Amino acid sequence: MMNTKPIAIIGANGKTGRRVCSKLRSQGLTVRGLSRSTPTPFDWQNTATWTRALQGCRSAYITFQPDLAVPGADQAIAQLADVAREVGVEHLVLLSGRGEDGAQRAEGVLKQSGLDWNIVRSGWFAQNFSEGFMQQGIAAGTLALPAGNTPEPFIDVDDIADVVVALLTTSDKRNQLFEVSGPEALTFALCMQIISDVTGKSVQYVDIPIDAFISELDALGADNDVQWLMRELFTVVFDGRNSLPVDGVQQVLGRPATDFFAYAYKAAASGAWLGQPEHKMVV
Repeated sequence: MMNTKPIAIIGANGKTGRRVCSKLRSQGLTVRGLSRSTPTPFDWQNTATWTRALQGCRSAYITFQPDLAVPGADQAIAQLADVAREVGVEHLVLLSGRGEDGAQRAEGVLKQSGLDWNIVRSGWFAQNFSEGFMQQGIAAGTLALPAGNTPEPFIDVDDIADVVVALLTTSDKRNQLFEVSGPEALTFALCMQIISDVTGKSVQYVDIPIDAFISELDALGADNDVQWLMRELFTVVFDGRNSLPVDGVQQVLGRPATDFFAYAYKAAASGAWLGQPEHKMVV
């Protein structure tokens, strides 16, 4: 008999969460999308919302805000797993981060939770260029970041969503970690060249000092947690430790990961980089 209990998606409005919701619903499955603004709210800062949010669900996909790298994230995951177990959730899928010590602590907590689990350990999203903090700079023609020439195998978020859906809807790969990335490591400068090629307009990458980047974030109103996270990512995590592509997409889906050119073509076709902001944005 088909299991009709809902699948909870924590972070249903995020880059991966909204795609996972859509893909599950397209299969006719019942989904409970969760965020601070959903009819049944879930707020990482308000543990009183967690029990009702997960009550009656069979499994859950977890995206932690702002990032598993931040101090205390592992404690939050431990507490969430306790709540999930108490209300009868059987299986948790956690989106984790490559090369982040805090994320690996959270992974360890999940593995010891007593629940069935999967971990999807991901690097940088390709969609950060088209749906995130880099979009406006690219639309203006200049992306300024403190990333140097470090290559990164950027992953298409649609691939992450496909992996998560497969793990949520089958049981043969439970209690395993899958590390996912794009098929080729590229510098930010090469990414801007590809975006230039597919859009037909010049987009330049400019390397800037980390302090200048953080100062710009502060001027734009980014809170202290975001500033701390960006400094951590660009000065600690983004040091080449994640430059080697990995094959988790192939392991789960039986197909290669989407390359950056295919992602950029898709994003350009959607109009992601249309328009000319009045000034060049750092983020």
